[in-house]
Amino acid sequence: MDTAQFLTAYAAALASQDWQKVAPLIDDDACITFSTGAVHTGIAQIQQAYERNFALIKNEEYIMSDVRWLHQGHDMAVYVFSFSWQGIINGERSNVSGHGTSVIRRSNGNWKLLTEHLGK
Repeated sequence: MDTAQFLTAYAAALASQDWQKVAPLIDDDACITFSTGAVHTGIAQIQQAYERNFALIKNEEYIMSDVRWLHQGHDMAVYVFSFSWQGIINGERSNVSGHGTSVIRRSNGNWKLLTEHLGK
């Protein structure tokens, strides 16, 4: 899997709203900051946060666009992107858009998300 394939797989895994599909793409030591400012460090906290969102947000559509690779090395890559999501939370339509920065690293031959920071 190359970096572009990782990005495609990650987007598809998020769209599935199935942690079992997302988990193999997240580094055990990852740190993810949501656009709310909430910081989740380590695979256990990230799993809790993602599963909570998957349960809370119904009919979610998450789109990453305008991806720009800042660095693509042998074991590390960095990209910036725009994102938007919409879905139903407690019966009300909700949506957020913003920008993100992500770092992925190759671990045992597989690319995994090391950090992601989302902002509005």
